[in-house]
Amino acid sequence: MRNLSRREFFGSGLACTLALCAASQVQAYELYADDDTHLNADMLAVFGHFNSRKNYDSRPGGSTWREGFIKYGVSGDQGLAGHGTAYGAFSLVSSATWGDGDAAGNTLGSERTTKIEDAYLGWRSADLFPVLGQDGVDISGGRQVVKLGRGFLINDDGPNLGKGPADGRLNRGGAYYLAARHAFDQTAVVRLGGQDGLHGSVVWLKSDNRAQAETELSAGTLDYTAKAGTLGLTWIHGLDVNEQWASDFQKQRKGMDVYSIRGEGDAGIENASLAFEYAWQDKDAGPQKAWYAEAGYTFADLAWAPKLTYRYSRYSQEWDSLFTGQSTGYGTWFQGEVAGNYAGPFNSNTGIHHVGLTAKPLENLTLGALYFDFNTVRKDSALNLDARELDLYAEWAVNEHLIITPLIGLYKPDREATTGGNQVAGNGTNVYSQVTVAVPF
Repeated sequence: MRNLSRREFFGSGLACTLALCAASQVQAYELYADDDTHLNADMLAVFGHFNSRKNYDSRPGGSTWREGFIKYGVSGDQGLAGHGTAYGAFSLVSSATWGDGDAAGNTLGSERTTKIEDAYLGWRSADLFPVLGQDGVDISGGRQVVKLGRGFLINDDGPNLGKGPADGRLNRGGAYYLAARHAFDQTAVVRLGGQDGLHGSVVWLKSDNRAQAETELSAGTLDYTAKAGTLGLTWIHGLDVNEQWASDFQKQRKGMDVYSIRGEGDAGIENASLAFEYAWQDKDAGPQKAWYAEAGYTFADLAWAPKLTYRYSRYSQEWDSLFTGQSTGYGTWFQGEVAGNYAGPFNSNTGIHHVGLTAKPLENLTLGALYFDFNTVRKDSALNLDARELDLYAEWAVNEHLIITPLIGLYKPDREATTGGNQVAGNGTNVYSQVTVAVPF
């Protein structure tokens, strides 16, 4: 297989909508329940309509496309007569893209597929080990999502490329933006210590995603959680990649070590939210670093309880974003709906100032504004992706089974495709729009 360009690789990540993140919190439909047994039917349908007046591959003009998926399956747990709790889930995902395909050419509009998504079993210890806390031992394995910390390094296996890159050989079934598929193909996870005090995890996972070169890695975390927040350490070691699908850049994952220190919480300040992570990679091409620091405050006594957030993040030139993904809403960690999904920068060779504002005029309605200022770190790189972006969105939970999220993005790069950037047909402001509809049960 030919090597992927950096745009094709880093652009393969995508952002689930805020509606989808909210939908995932809705309770499943209960099929059966008693004191020891619970069996649920799970279903989530998401549809989106998208338009971008500019493209970020070689196509002039803009693109209009639609994406959709349905996730359906069962989940449950079973008490084991005082010996903990067994749990598991199985689900399928059917996905598709229609129309022109997305603005970066990752999909062509003809993608359709149905595949297994979740297929895992696990065991929690309940109160068997009091010194470790409630559910102080949690062991699971199979096909599932694995997230470390705030998802800065590992959030999920979310890249959902279509038939565009590599002559379609990386096709995962479309729905590029909606990110229908998140689960790692093979995992083994041991978590110790519950959620409070000292706790940690040991992880092994293997991707079956060709866009991720079917990467295999091991990882460990050690955290301490108190009322003021969590401080944690992460270590990741790359075990292998499939060289048939790996770019030269991805081949460096084999033997690579990644370390990070991170924290999040309110530090004892009411209505505040603070977070940071500093990470470095030791790999053949030399050490790379990435970090962010974020502070937010909710003005709880004002009308609509507005929350203001500022974050600065910086990624070195050859930083490997690994399995980062949509973590806590828009902007984490696909920063900018146009930049993070289509135009770049894709979490490498950039410093990003971000200001976010949200407000809740109604209990079921959230309004948000996101501003990003992108600055290319090494100007002698292949692309200069200095740009600014403003995203405006609303999240309307009509009822527990319908969430509607419209968004408008204004993206202004300093350069266009003929002068060192990648926006086709000029560096004027791109007007991007989308509306997503989530139907959870």
